[in-house]
Amino acid sequence: MPDFPSSADGSTLMRGTYITALVISVVIGIWLLSGFLTAEDRVAEHPPLAEANGRPSQASDPDAPTPVRARTIHARERSEVLTLRGRTENKRTVEVRAETRGRVIARPVERGHRVASGDLLCQIAEEDRQSRVDDGEESVNQARLEYTGSLKLKDRGLQSEITIAQARARLASALARREAAVLDLERTYIRAPFDGIVEDVHLEVGDYAQSGTPCARIVDLDPMLLVGQLTERTVDRVALGSPAAGRLSTGVEVSGTISFVGYEADPGTRTYRVEVTVPNPDYRLRSGVTTEIAIRVGELLAHKITPAVFALDDEGRLGVRIIGGDDRVQFRLVEVVADDRDGVWVTGLPRQTTLITVGQEFVAAGERVVVQMPNGTEADGSTDAPPVLASGEDAAPEPS
Repeated sequence: MPDFPSSADGSTLMRGTYITALVISVVIGIWLLSGFLTAEDRVAEHPPLAEANGRPSQASDPDAPTPVRARTIHARERSEVLTLRGRTENKRTVEVRAETRGRVIARPVERGHRVASGDLLCQIAEEDRQSRVDDGEESVNQARLEYTGSLKLKDRGLQSEITIAQARARLASALARREAAVLDLERTYIRAPFDGIVEDVHLEVGDYAQSGTPCARIVDLDPMLLVGQLTERTVDRVALGSPAAGRLSTGVEVSGTISFVGYEADPGTRTYRVEVTVPNPDYRLRSGVTTEIAIRVGELLAHKITPAVFALDDEGRLGVRIIGGDDRVQFRLVEVVADDRDGVWVTGLPRQTTLITVGQEFVAAGERVVVQMPNGTEADGSTDAPPVLASGEDAAPEPS
């Protein structure tokens, strides 16, 4: 039989468990209480976030103006540029076709060859064409002699007008047959109609060509066209002959002039085709490359700023915060008209503007601020001082 603990031993074990649990509970309670007692001291050790960022706490003085940094910027005259998304396009592409039939005996060009106007692309066998030319020449000589003899007999009164007319008709017919034979012989030589690149070939030596069979496709690459689409609102601002530039997706930059502006809108997009003609004498530009087209459409006054000072109003519109009269903040909407590597050009600001550069995220329109300028002095909010321009710059004219 197994030995079971007595009732006295069980009571002693139960009391030990209760004591252990009580000790653990007391320790946890003391640890939690210590957190509440020291929380206020820990919070007091950390200053408000605004003071940590150099902004005085509004709790101590709610009416104290907020310190910000600003600098004075001046508008400059800049070309207004209309930017389009487009592509390069060769001026013309022609499938050069045979105009007579016969066996191909030569094709001296291959894909990618550069050809000049008049260069041989394909040659068709002459066969009996030269004989027909010779026969036509003899027929012309005979008809001419007959017509000349008729005229001499007419002078003697021995030839009628009808006979003379018949001789003249035979001469004209002989001339026509000879011309047709010469033309048919010439058509055995299929030549390039203009300078360009052989994009594809369709006939091989030994093929039999019919009239209309394509020999080769020639692409004209000089000049190259930059093709884009103008909206209804911008089409009237672009004029023929205006300068334009293009930046290809390959990194190549080109320039040219507007050579065509469409008068009929695309039915699907309601846009108008515009073409920029760009010289391409070395054929370095290829057709079909994505291109950003910049067209100069006028002049405007703009400010150059860093995008870091941009802010949005309650409606999500882009703007900046500036210093107005009485050192109060103003929110001005701006429009980005161009971008450079070190900033962007915007319109919508006064010609001379005190722009908040540091602390703009802490202030709102209408709030009074203390303005710290780059030289350490405080601004008085005035914008009547003449602009200070860098060496070599001209003052921008006042907008009319």
